Amino acid sequence: ISAEDMPFEDSPNGRIKHIVNERMDTREMCVEAYMQFLAPNGRSGKHRHMWEEIIFVAEGTGYDLHWDLKFDCVDEFSWEWQEEPKQFAWTRGDFIYVPPFSIHQHFNADAKGEARLIVISNRIVKAMGFDWLDQLEHAPGY
Repeated sequence: ISAEDMPFEDSPNGRIKHIVNERMDTREMCVEAYMQFLAPNGRSGKHRHMWEEIIFVAEGTGYDLHWDLKFDCVDEFSWEWQEEPKQFAWTRGDFIYVPPFSIHQHFNADAKGEARLIVISNRIVKAMGFDWLDQLEHAPGY
């Protein structure tokens, strides 16, 4: 896939450039990937979904906030998200892991430079009919 065939999108999660997804005519069947752009001192939208993500930090320095899901189905059926998020610092070359259902948000800590994250997920969960995404807060400017 050439770079000109990878569309940009201004999404509720921020500015992204699709690398591969289900709407593109590619041979792969299970992977979605996009590059996310975070403006200086910018942030992504805050959201949660049913699939896990791995993220490669291509450029920049910043941090993530993750509110993990607390789930119980032994004593009773209950689920809730942590009240206080965990904070994870990242810099160029790092990988970030986002577990399924975790509320998460990315922040660029650099006041002058853009951050770029390559977000990769397995779309098989979506193909099975579990395409649940809850956008809790939009990125600035959306």
